Amino acid sequence: MGNAPLRPILITGAGRRIGLALAHHFLSQHQPVIVSYRTEYDAIEGLRKAGAVCIQADFATDDGILAFADKVKSTTDGLRAIVHNASAWLAETPETSLSETLAAMMQIHVHAPYLLNHALQDLLCGHGHAASDIIHFTDYVVERGSDKHIAYAASKAALDNMTRSFARKLAPEVKVNAIAPSLIMFNDHDDAEYRQKALNKSLMKIAPGEKEVIDLIDYLLTSRYVTGRSFGVDGGRPLN
Repeated sequence: MGNAPLRPILITGAGRRIGLALAHHFLSQHQPVIVSYRTEYDAIEGLRKAGAVCIQADFATDDGILAFADKVKSTTDGLRAIVHNASAWLAETPETSLSETLAAMMQIHVHAPYLLNHALQDLLCGHGHAASDIIHFTDYVVERGSDKHIAYAASKAALDNMTRSFARKLAPEVKVNAIAPSLIMFNDHDDAEYRQKALNKSLMKIAPGEKEVIDLIDYLLTSRYVTGRSFGVDGGRPLN
């Protein structure tokens, strides 16, 4: 008898930056990947050519989230992991009502992972002890708050708490952990002054790049014991 096919890893919001790098990392290891994306980028076509299953999704409504879950269930009968990478970073501004800002942040950072974890838990369970994972991307501001991104910080704090709740609910078959990054990589349009100011905020004074996060995820997927924890990838920024 041959080996059973590998269960895919689901990555939300994998069209750019860390999610994109993570998808290519797994594909390079011949690990099947399913990704969600909101907008068609050249990078999405690149993922398709590399072998990923790419599903367009609109997480702006609960119906959109649940429709995506149904598409995933029609694609596979098991998942190795869910990596909740989809995110948005909205500040409180005079142009947008406070209610809209809060609702948007809670929708992407709380409703989406909450509903997807419930909708897809049967795909994660039934494969053995510590055989599956859920990983939430939170933020280092969960610990310290943010005066300019209050709704964002609050929504990420809710996701941080859900990490522990889902760890309790799904153990011992599914490990649930969070990664709380600060600056990992710059955008191409970030100017030199901004970059230096951002680097000075951490103790380590670098933007480490996506490999720092990928290595941590590899560790979490390999572990058979670590669950319900949040891992700061922040260069010591909360201490600075």
